[in-house]
Amino acid sequence: MMKKITIRVCVAAVCFFRILTVPGAEERVDYSPKADEQQIPRAMHSAMTELPRITVGLSNADFTGTDNRVLQAAVDFIAGLGGGVVDIGEGEYIMHDSLHLRPFVTVRGVPGKTILRKADGVVSPLALDGDYGEEQITLVDPTGFRPGYGVAIWDSRAGGFHVTVARITGRKGNTISIDTPCMADYMVENQAQAATVFPVISGYNLEGARIKDLVIEGNKENNVPLNGCRGAGIFLYRGFGTVIENCVARNYNGDGISFQQSNDVQVLDCVSENNAVLGIHPGSGSQRPLVRGCVARKNGSDGLFLCWRVRHGVFEENVLEENGQFGISIGHKDSDNLLRKNVVRFNQRDGIFFRNESLGMAGHRNRLEENLIENNGTKEGGAGIRIRGETNGLVFVKNIIRDTRPISEQTQTTGIKIEERAGDIEIRENTIEAQEPLVDLRPK
Repeated sequence: MMKKITIRVCVAAVCFFRILTVPGAEERVDYSPKADEQQIPRAMHSAMTELPRITVGLSNADFTGTDNRVLQAAVDFIAGLGGGVVDIGEGEYIMHDSLHLRPFVTVRGVPGKTILRKADGVVSPLALDGDYGEEQITLVDPTGFRPGYGVAIWDSRAGGFHVTVARITGRKGNTISIDTPCMADYMVENQAQAATVFPVISGYNLEGARIKDLVIEGNKENNVPLNGCRGAGIFLYRGFGTVIENCVARNYNGDGISFQQSNDVQVLDCVSENNAVLGIHPGSGSQRPLVRGCVARKNGSDGLFLCWRVRHGVFEENVLEENGQFGISIGHKDSDNLLRKNVVRFNQRDGIFFRNESLGMAGHRNRLEENLIENNGTKEGGAGIRIRGETNGLVFVKNIIRDTRPISEQTQTTGIKIEERAGDIEIRENTIEAQEPLVDLRPK
């Protein structure tokens, strides 16, 4: 009897042991890092698959509002979490200051339906000189200059990068304070003035920002001009690695899209149209830009303007048409760029223009390949391609250069015009249909 009891207890113990241990062994999960997991460059964690996201709209969103303040609040909230996505719903948002981009924040709208509209601007002469480094100015008429609004300051001798673009931080009588020191001396005797003009979207001293599916309405009829070194519908200054995708910049009293001192910028599938000056303006040493699939049309000056020291860029599959000067302009130290499969047509002067620069400052070793250049010179006649300056190492391959209109209506009467000081140029496998296919003025 005792033996039977002992055997039964032992069997029960074995069964109980199996219940506790066998299923547990099967369910063990290995949470250890995989071999390819690494921390991201500037943080002590690996890349996440889900990032912060917030919605903005006129209604029914995480943040609701109708102007730049609600947009900025959302962007700054996501920036405080290290980056993520701000989705802006359809509708029109009035911009009294720029939407200031932040590092690693993506801002995206509803294609064709999210509109950021520049507010009507006001302008006033300065009542006192604005001194270099000063963080306030005094106005003859401060009406419409409110804290939180964007402002630009200049005089007749301070243009380009010497224009100050800032935000108004306070007001006392006719004096306003600003968040950026004056970039120059603005003298009353030189017609110093201030205006509530600014980029509609801007990015300063940042990396990794992205904007997508936004319409910028510049409202140029109700704003004074702001030059492209300090402003545009979309403007970057040291905005490294920014991506601008499927955006429209239109009717801005200045450039449509401008990026200065900003390496590795990508402008993809964008439209820049009916702006007062330039369509797309990379400049001031912005290297390795990629501009692809864009349209620049009916701008007051050039469709695509390579400013100073634009190098190692790729400009491909763009349409530059009906602009007030050149389709594409290349000049000061703009070297080693590839321009491929672009359509350049119906611009008022030359289709592609190399500016008049000395040997050290000319745009060398640019390659034009498989472009269609047609029907340019609509205002004063011109060439498909015109080369000025001591420009060397250009390569033109497999381009079509033509005027398709009846002879009596043709204005692009020269295919390629090479002026006296130009250096070596390789021209091969092009199709040129013009009254003068090639004009070469270099000494024989």
